[in-house]
Amino acid sequence: MPSSFTVLSRHYLSIYNWTVFIGWFQVLFLALKTLKESGHEHVYNAVEKPLLLAQSAAILEILHGVIGLVRSPVSSSLPQMGSRVYLTWGILWSFPEIRTHILVTSLVISWSITEIIRYSFFGMKEAFGFAPSWHLWLRYSTFLVLYPTGISSEVGLIYFALPYIKASEKHCIRMPNKWNFSFDYFYGAILALGIYVPGSPHMYSYMLGQRKRALSKSKRE
Repeated sequence: MPSSFTVLSRHYLSIYNWTVFIGWFQVLFLALKTLKESGHEHVYNAVEKPLLLAQSAAILEILHGVIGLVRSPVSSSLPQMGSRVYLTWGILWSFPEIRTHILVTSLVISWSITEIIRYSFFGMKEAFGFAPSWHLWLRYSTFLVLYPTGISSEVGLIYFALPYIKASEKHCIRMPNKWNFSFDYFYGAILALGIYVPGSPHMYSYMLGQRKRALSKSKRE
């Protein structure tokens, strides 16, 4: 018989997953609707509020891993969640000049489809104890296309934001100050781009391994 903590954890995770699922579904719906009616230049303004909320909610996934609510290793979820939060708040929210770029649309659509599938998959597992085989296949197969499109959009948006980052000096810390510390956000963005070079292939390989294990286990069952 499951403990009360296990039952409460499953209820919490079910509510969490379905709530974030709704957020990402709203993002996708608004993105596609705006793209059709007004063009890609207006997509960000249409999705901003649900995007900020849904992507920020992903920070809780790190906490879930740390306290043992989920089995996902923090070492794999932290880089992915970190990069997305950085793009959401550190690039798109911070630099309005980049919001009308077409890569915002490809980014939002790639993210939202991925997260709709992922959160509904885990929502099903937490609420009912299982997920259909087709849902499992989608969970571990759509990244084959959506990860490259999402990553390409992330890298492109950081790159195209560089002139605005440099000109604005936003989020920079200049000397002198009481901490005797300086930070240049422009070079921080360049460093972030550099991290994508080894990080993206590593993450893709990790997900390929996950896919192989998950689908092989499904066939045995």
